[in-house]
Amino acid sequence: MIAIAPSILSADFMRLAEQVQEVEAAGVDRVQIDVMDGRFVPNITFGASVIRALRPLTGLQLEAHLMVEPPEEFIERIAEAGADTIIVHQEATPHLHRAIQQIHGLGKKAGVAINPATPAIMLSEVLGSLQIVLVMTVNPGFGGQEFISTTLEKIRQVRSWIEERGLDCEVEVDGGINLETAPQVVAAGANVLVAGTAVFEGSGSVAERIQMLHAACLAKRCESRF
Repeated sequence: MIAIAPSILSADFMRLAEQVQEVEAAGVDRVQIDVMDGRFVPNITFGASVIRALRPLTGLQLEAHLMVEPPEEFIERIAEAGADTIIVHQEATPHLHRAIQQIHGLGKKAGVAINPATPAIMLSEVLGSLQIVLVMTVNPGFGGQEFISTTLEKIRQVRSWIEERGLDCEVEVDGGINLETAPQVVAAGANVLVAGTAVFEGSGSVAERIQMLHAACLAKRCESRF
């Protein structure tokens, strides 16, 4: 099953609660909340207060993508606010294993994200401890960027290692996901697609745009059988 994880970074902030409820009604199982500090990335976005405000309004999994440094200073607050999954960047801390332990110690799912220039091998020592590997397919910090096609090989590598080790770990991608790139990352091995602009902007309803992404991925899978 391919999961679409709408990124609220591209939502209408004046209607944030309503838009989260729209994607929930469309059948997704999670939303991604991009937490940026203006230091690790040049943008400043959401924090624990937004997660806390959304938590009682939805039954969706709240997936916090921490683009902050050091993440260890944010993890507890984000967990207490109601995040179900916390993703930290490999590049943001010299103590990655400790950060993963901290997340698990708070009863949350742990993920690690890697930037486009970071080789997949940097995850080799922690892969068995993760529930999610997030392969960034753009440089983090802003929505609406163009997909970096060289990341496809990295997705294949991560998927191969997970299958070789028999791990229960999702492969998530984030950045430039649209009707053209979604089938490409699925073919490479991704099973969770973070999409912002493709979900919240354009013609049709939110539900219709999510359905179109699913249909594009399904069409590629059917095509690959022949």
